[in-house]
Amino acid sequence: MPPPKIFVSIAAYRDPDLLPTLQDALDQAQHPKALHLGVLEQSEAPTKLPPDLHQRAGQLSYLHLHHRFSRGPCWARALIATSLRDEEYFLQIDSHTRFDKGWDEAFISAYEAVEGRQPKAILSTYPCAFEVEGDVAVKKPMPGQALVLRPRSDASLQGASPVLSFHAIPTPATAALPGFHVGAGCLFAPARLLQEVPLDPWLYFHGEEQNLAVRAWTHGWDIWHPPDLPIYHLYGRRDDRPVHWEEEEDRDRPVKWWQLHAQAEQRMAALLFERHDLKAYGLGTARSLEAYASASGIDYCQRRVSDIPRSHR
Repeated sequence: MPPPKIFVSIAAYRDPDLLPTLQDALDQAQHPKALHLGVLEQSEAPTKLPPDLHQRAGQLSYLHLHHRFSRGPCWARALIATSLRDEEYFLQIDSHTRFDKGWDEAFISAYEAVEGRQPKAILSTYPCAFEVEGDVAVKKPMPGQALVLRPRSDASLQGASPVLSFHAIPTPATAALPGFHVGAGCLFAPARLLQEVPLDPWLYFHGEEQNLAVRAWTHGWDIWHPPDLPIYHLYGRRDDRPVHWEEEEDRDRPVKWWQLHAQAEQRMAALLFERHDLKAYGLGTARSLEAYASASGIDYCQRRVSDIPRSHR
């Protein structure tokens, strides 16, 4: 029986680490031919991909766009998702990621471990870090720890925007722990998630993870934080990797980053404060926003946050 196919979504913005990320994904995969790599590179010129990259992956869907016309990470990820085909699973990562050996089988095994409790499950967190020392990527794992995502202690819903900041709390675990927030740089689920809860291209950056977490939960999807997830993220800024919202990046753009950010803030408020019907990008009907507040401690209806993680309900 052939291994399940995994669609790997990678949005890259002027990132010199894109090619090493693609190569490591294939090098470390147990079944590279079962991978469909979906890439949107936003840069001055396309990265020269070696021919063997196409040969080693099951499929490579690569798009290039000059970074001047980029509309931000959420738009890019929504565009990549349109390349999904018949893959059973979906993995969203950032373009500066490293992998453990057999990472593809590890994700599927972790999903199967929670599938019996909840067949509509999302595995996600902020992944552990890796650092570059010389030319070597040094991973910083936290063995036996699940990274549970919770609002920061100063998180507040008292302003006009529902966007909160979150952090990862290392928690000893031998099995996945329930959660109520996702990390956009490490998100694994059945591919049908994106049919039920399509990524919203009118978001910009901040609020992306809240948007998906609440919409998915109200559509009946549960979020889990497994220990020892097999990918690593390069945190911190690098001089050779600009970000979308820098003044220099915005100079020649027809739509400025702050305009996109303001539009996204309004959209988040419409979804979570004003409860507008955003059609395919709106809340689900399987569970209510009030039920989400009771379970998670994040109450968008009453605009308050309490740190009371509960089990799934």
